[in-house]
Amino acid sequence: MGDGEKLSPGQAERRRSATIVDVAEAAGVSRATVSLVLRHSPLVADDTRQRVQRAIVDVGYIYNRGAAQMRSGMSGTIGVIVPEITNPFYAELLSGIDETLDVDGRLCFVGNSTDSPERQDRFIRRIRERGVEGIIICAAEASSPLLLGQMREWNLPFVQILRSIDGDTGDFVAPDFAVGTRMAVEHLVSRGHERIALMPSAKNTSAARERVAAFTSAMAKSGLQGGRILHGRLTRSDAHDAVASILSGAKPPTAIIAHNDLLALGIIGALRNIGLTPGVDLSVIGFDDIPESSHSVPALTTVATRPREVGAHAATLLLRRIIKPKGPTESVLVSPKLIVRQT
Repeated sequence: MGDGEKLSPGQAERRRSATIVDVAEAAGVSRATVSLVLRHSPLVADDTRQRVQRAIVDVGYIYNRGAAQMRSGMSGTIGVIVPEITNPFYAELLSGIDETLDVDGRLCFVGNSTDSPERQDRFIRRIRERGVEGIIICAAEASSPLLLGQMREWNLPFVQILRSIDGDTGDFVAPDFAVGTRMAVEHLVSRGHERIALMPSAKNTSAARERVAAFTSAMAKSGLQGGRILHGRLTRSDAHDAVASILSGAKPPTAIIAHNDLLALGIIGALRNIGLTPGVDLSVIGFDDIPESSHSVPALTTVATRPREVGAHAATLLLRRIIKPKGPTESVLVSPKLIVRQT
């Protein structure tokens, strides 16, 4: 039936009352096969699945998922908590999670903690009240290790993503930040740089600490002393405003590695504003490879952390944990890639 074609009252009523039996007859399969398709079972052949899905649309059948969930005790929902939903990195991460859960027939509730443990706790309570089957959590800064112990007491499966809460082990997925940081340092050293600075996040998280440790180690391995660490930057504006102090002194850095692309883009903007050329007067490397990084002027050299792939791995791990609550814990580090552009 065409999109613009109107249904008669009788047709509309029949579509509202369509049953699983009507779908089975229209598709030429058994009622059991239709049920398997509705539950996203892998036991159904692709051509049969497509035929049943067309029949569902044709007869106007609406699956009563709420009733099915009451029968099975499963809500079909997953909670996802991130600290900064406006960052393009997290948009890519959430896409990877959502695409994987969608294939499995699950829906995700997304919460933005704004790095507040209190806000994070409220969100967890609320989604638990709605019967979520598990949680993917990028823990807020200063989250208590007691949080993960509590979720275990609730028998609520979870996967930590990007950041790990101190003192706790469990399923975990992240880009390999240490390898990415070493790649950036080695690239700059190969270009002749000796005075290299790191601008880590001002947030005291496992991801930030990991990069500082990797930076210090890589500098020492390259035979360079220390390296300047510029703490206290959170936003693009913060990074922009810090450039004057970065370039001050008798021997300012000739290259800088930023915690993420947003900070790196702030540095690039500030350099251009004071008449300097990024990549010439100061080399800049970002992290994440967000879409804007390839369109900046000049285009930003960055470490691609593959957030969509990270999200897909996290969702897959959580689905596996839901099926096997007592299985061995798993840790996945996604390999980064250095994208050399113009800075």
